[in-house]
Amino acid sequence: MTGMSNFVISAFYRFTPLRESGLERLRRRALAAMRECGARGSILLAPEGINGSIAGERGGVDAVLAKLGEEPGLENLTATTAETFAAEIPFKRAKVKIKKEIVTLGVPGLDARDAGERVAPEEWNALLDDEEILLVDARNTYEIAIGGFSGALNPQTENFREFPEFAAQKLDARSHSGVGGAGGVAMYCTGGIRCEKASAYLKTRGFARVFQLHGGVLNYLARVRGGDSRWRGECFVFDERVSVDRDLQRGAYQQCHACRRPLSRADLQSPHYTAGASCPHCHADTTADARARFAERQKQTELAARRGRAHLGPMAME
Repeated sequence: MTGMSNFVISAFYRFTPLRESGLERLRRRALAAMRECGARGSILLAPEGINGSIAGERGGVDAVLAKLGEEPGLENLTATTAETFAAEIPFKRAKVKIKKEIVTLGVPGLDARDAGERVAPEEWNALLDDEEILLVDARNTYEIAIGGFSGALNPQTENFREFPEFAAQKLDARSHSGVGGAGGVAMYCTGGIRCEKASAYLKTRGFARVFQLHGGVLNYLARVRGGDSRWRGECFVFDERVSVDRDLQRGAYQQCHACRRPLSRADLQSPHYTAGASCPHCHADTTADARARFAERQKQTELAARRGRAHLGPMAME
């Protein structure tokens, strides 16, 4: 922790069977724990497990994880990637939702516990140097646009649900399966959860050797520093920081509140950028009525800020 970065951001997931009949009780318990401990963020629950990213003071975040860890199947629940820090909590509210999947791939019956081999960040560079390994970036196009590992295959997906179609069209199990003990596919994503599920999917499609960066890019940036780091650019994160740099500090990007994509300084100068309403990436696909609604929302947010109130977030909810 450096400077005034007083709040810890903890991301965690676990693929573990949770009784569907008990999910609503767990949802209420998790939400109560977050409110009681002063934590904000988002937690998803599904029959396949839990996925969350929360932030708050150190003691509050630890207390939430401890309370969740009292549940059967969630024992010893901890952050699954490197924790990061910020001067402000980068979430507006506390949310706990029940979903069909904790990360949506849309493949019925897939058991993500049968995933690919986890590779420690300290060993990842050696895998990058293996010419027989196909490197795949399992993130979405807008994330890849602002940073990545050189030479990685871009799936050109807008959401994770499109990964199976990409795999069917672009990944050849005969060429990259790793049968015989050589080659294979290595994947990475922000915090590890998408690769956990994507690697399990590839194994069902006949890929024998599938590797995943343990803890994702955030874990790599925390453990592989300076000149040893192969990461280029910034890393998109799913909170109000938008991106982090190689030192895990808040990055240079802002976010379009219409389409949620990261915006560079050049994007902000575009004639198609209107704060809160549209940006160069979504202007052509956004109707005039939608832009008007977004603009009004932005106006109300700015008015609330000038009055010292919150148009969105916990204060507004109360």
